[in-house]
Amino acid sequence: MPSLRGGPEVRQCLLLLLPFLAAWEAGSGQLHYSVTEEAKHGTFVGRIAQDLGLELAELVPRLFRVASKDRGDLLEVNLQNGILFVNSRIDREELCGQSAECSIHLEVIVDRPLQVFHVEVEVRDINDNPPLFPMTEKIIQFFESRVLHSRFPLEGASDADIGANALLSYKLSPSEFFFLDVQTSDELSQSLFLVLGKSLDREENAEVKLLLVATDGGKPELTGTVQILIKVLDVNDNEPTFPQSVYKVPLLENTANGTLVIKLNASDADEGANSEIVYSLSSDVSSTTRTKFQIDANSGEIRTTGELDYEEKTSYEIQIIASDKGTPSMSGHCKISVKLMDINDNTPEVSITSLSLPVQENAPLGAVIALISVSDRDSGINGQVTCSLSPHLPFKLVSTFKNYYSLVLDSALDRETTAEYKVMVTARDGGSPSLQATATISVEVADVNDNAPLFAQPEYTVFVKENNPPGAHIFTVSAVDADAQENALVFYSLVERRMGERLLSSYVSVHAESGKVFALQPLDHEELELLQFQVSARDAGVPALGSNVTLQVFVLDENDNAPMLLPHGAVGVGGSVSELVPRSVGSGHVVTKVHAVDADSGYNAWLSYELQPTVGTRIPFRVGLYTGEISTTRALDEVDALRHRLLVLVKDHGEPALTATATVLLSLVENGQAPKTSSRALVDAAGQETSLVTVNVYLIIAICAVSSLLVLTLLLYTALRCSAMPTNGACAPGKPMLVCSSAVGSWSYSQQRRQRVCSGEGLPKTDLMAFSPSLSQGPESAEERQPPLEAEHLGKPRQPNPDWRYSASLRAGMHSSVHLEEAGILRAGPGGPDQQWPTVSSATPEPEAGEVSPPVGAGVNSNSWTFKYGPGNPKQPGPGELPDKFIIPGSPAIISIRQESANNQIDKSDFITFGKKEETKKKKKKKKGNKTQEKKEKGNSTTDNSDQ
Repeated sequence: MPSLRGGPEVRQCLLLLLPFLAAWEAGSGQLHYSVTEEAKHGTFVGRIAQDLGLELAELVPRLFRVASKDRGDLLEVNLQNGILFVNSRIDREELCGQSAECSIHLEVIVDRPLQVFHVEVEVRDINDNPPLFPMTEKIIQFFESRVLHSRFPLEGASDADIGANALLSYKLSPSEFFFLDVQTSDELSQSLFLVLGKSLDREENAEVKLLLVATDGGKPELTGTVQILIKVLDVNDNEPTFPQSVYKVPLLENTANGTLVIKLNASDADEGANSEIVYSLSSDVSSTTRTKFQIDANSGEIRTTGELDYEEKTSYEIQIIASDKGTPSMSGHCKISVKLMDINDNTPEVSITSLSLPVQENAPLGAVIALISVSDRDSGINGQVTCSLSPHLPFKLVSTFKNYYSLVLDSALDRETTAEYKVMVTARDGGSPSLQATATISVEVADVNDNAPLFAQPEYTVFVKENNPPGAHIFTVSAVDADAQENALVFYSLVERRMGERLLSSYVSVHAESGKVFALQPLDHEELELLQFQVSARDAGVPALGSNVTLQVFVLDENDNAPMLLPHGAVGVGGSVSELVPRSVGSGHVVTKVHAVDADSGYNAWLSYELQPTVGTRIPFRVGLYTGEISTTRALDEVDALRHRLLVLVKDHGEPALTATATVLLSLVENGQAPKTSSRALVDAAGQETSLVTVNVYLIIAICAVSSLLVLTLLLYTALRCSAMPTNGACAPGKPMLVCSSAVGSWSYSQQRRQRVCSGEGLPKTDLMAFSPSLSQGPESAEERQPPLEAEHLGKPRQPNPDWRYSASLRAGMHSSVHLEEAGILRAGPGGPDQQWPTVSSATPEPEAGEVSPPVGAGVNSNSWTFKYGPGNPKQPGPGELPDKFIIPGSPAIISIRQESANNQIDKSDFITFGKKEETKKKKKKKKGNKTQEKKEKGNSTTDNSDQ
């Protein structure tokens, strides 16, 4: 084959391999240094910071530190210059014993980011230990009859050093009888023999003193000595002999006590007692060996007596003496070399260091959680350890060096899902059967504020009766935060909004910790029907997270307003109403009407009228139960008194009911004649006229003030509508609310001011509109409706239906409407009301099946309105048209509006209109024309005061 020397191709290949070798060494991740043992404190070892590529300025900020599984104080690093130096005395023999290689393994750890470097410092041996013999003086007995060149084994010296420092050479002091024979085996072990070079004569020399010197190979050389005293005996001249001088016995560790190691068989050429051999352990055998083995003196069997552990000691050397029973006794010697064989009897050891706990739940992937090292005291494949984790965990092991691992984050953490992980690290060796050890790491996940407080639902509806006491608890909001500790502490606050000139916080408040909502002042249904606002829940985390919930507080009405009388006609002294009644009127003629309103809503605003009876006088008048109209019960005659004083009791349907009393003065006059008045009557009339003038002045002032306020309100409302952007929030514009006050006055919505308040941006949900049901007739309605009535028929007042009663279904509907109103769900959506309330219709002149006529005073004309059941499908009004039905707020009825004939008389004065001036003027002109025609036909015989 070609030679590898001198060729240029070979040198070129070696040059190409040098960079790869350098890269391999740099990538191994380990630094190597060397230091001699017994080095002084401060001895330089190496520039560790520079070799690791670290700047000196970052050693302290990054918490540069050195850790060692061995004695950690042997070496230290100067953080000022990054030099590794000797910190304390290093004794190689104490650290590694007789091991050929001795190193100190260091782990260099720096933070930000966490890095681990492995450093190996080799401890070099120096010649600091002299050779030592087992004893300082040894006594040997020699028989004088021993032949020349007979050999006596000697125990050699031992040196704690290694290498050349432990290579011993022996020298015996000069003697004419003995010389030293040193034999070296193939394992470099030395056997010493004291050889007889000249026959002994006890009579000449009874004792021979020798000095054996052992010298090691170190620089400088160290020596050890032992005094040998040889006593010359004169008896038995044959010693026992063994077939071989050294026996090698393999033995498994952990062998049971009493196991036979070897059986020796020595022989003696003598006869009799001089040939009987007794076996014993040499005095040179250490006490440790004596506890492990014993020998039978007669049979020569060597058996174990103690536990043998390969990890403590791998081999034993036993010196055996076979002595005969001669006088003097002679002995033979042999050495038993016991080699222990390792078995897999040690489980791996797991060590957890540098825990970085707890772990933030938003820690990045690859973050180092802990450093793990494993070891096994066994050797070979029994000491090879592999490491693994329990499955289904967001962690993994990364091997950084032999038997060193890093526990790193493998997937994202979520404390709300799992707050703590039990990580089981399993270390398994390669023996058969394999042994394993486990260590559990409790990895706690630290919370991060990543969850906002959440309410159970986005909106709550609350019902509160008006006139509540200040500070009343009306509701409790509750939000739950999935985080922990401070991040889960929820604090509540009110989302402040300005409502007109007042702040929302003047109405309600929220307790910051409990979430209780309190009403700070008594709520008034007549002033505020709906209070809509938001409550914010925020946690205590950094940064804080929060969410809002909407509360709709419906203020339920209570009967806290008594009916209020409205001035009508000629008001006399003391607030009474005076009317002139012609005697020629027939039965059922309406002479006047009592006007009253109630600021409440629903049944609390439903008014009824009763005529208080007078004692001893039969009055030919009656009052409509729900209309307040006073009409005649029969034709008047001459016997009736000229003046009648009527007391009308106005009562609502609340619990308890509230009342008001109206006084009506009726004077009977002859047809076409003015009533004759006495001087007293003239005075009263003058007083009434003066009072009427005063009332008119106040009325004009009030109308002007209201008109001015209305104009300013309309201008402000228009400006806000033009400037504000439309929103789709909780207060987005909805379908206007229509309010009607009919000719007969029942179910009238008489509240003077009604507001809807909400805290969100945008316009109110409802607009308040009131209109008269007397509309112009469409072109298509002439054929569908009945022919118009004649003028004289229209001029006659209609007789109220005194026999009207509520049907069972209507009572049920009205009863259910009250409860629905209290529950706060009587609302009209964009497409009309959702409830199936009774509706008023004039589609047919006669009630059909399932319909009932309304009561007198129920808010409609009894001859043109009927109640219907069913939701109805209203036609969408066209441009300029009004809807064909509307809701009376606070009442259980949804009234349908049907267009009447132009000649059909309806009391239009009772319909209040806002923002419809042009339409009102047209209606007034039309009404005046009808009145003029009626007066001409009747000859100005009667006066209808119900519409004035």
